[in-house]
Amino acid sequence: MKILAFAATSSRNSINHQLVSYAANQLANQHNGAEIELLDLNDYELPMFSEDREAELGQPDLAKTFLDKIGNSDALIISFAEHNGSYTVAYKNIFDWASRINSKVFQNNPMVLLATSPGPGGASSVLATAIASAPFFDGNVTANLSVPSFFDNFDSEEGRITNDEINTQLLTAVNSLFESTTTAIN
Repeated sequence: MKILAFAATSSRNSINHQLVSYAANQLANQHNGAEIELLDLNDYELPMFSEDREAELGQPDLAKTFLDKIGNSDALIISFAEHNGSYTVAYKNIFDWASRINSKVFQNNPMVLLATSPGPGGASSVLATAIASAPFFDGNVTANLSVPSFFDNFDSEEGRITNDEINTQLLTAVNSLFESTTTAIN
């Protein structure tokens, strides 16, 4: 099983990157043969999307590569950072470019959607938006989890969730990917 994972942010010190890395590694540890590819959205930086830019640039290779990575995976794990209650510009921009090439951006992949923030809301606003919109872009959300108060529930030095209840919820969520891809194969 090939898992594509990324934090929907360009922050180099992203807590969502820590969370998605942990989640992907837990899946790999539990399921031998799971291949994890962790993307960095900084590698997919493009000019701000607009119809004028699209007319000028056409379909940028980075957007095509991003779509190919999604299409060549069996499942996705995405952790959303929240900026003013919504997506980060970095994520929204690559998503907009990619959706103009193929409106079915997620290509019917099973997905686990995560979000976290330093506060008690756990980036739940952006997570709710991502969950609601995924089916319109051919995403199959198998599970989701908002992790509140990141620094109270995650040890960055050890790279792990310290809250047992949240950790169990995360393991259940990522295992839903394995279950959904196994069911699809059978």
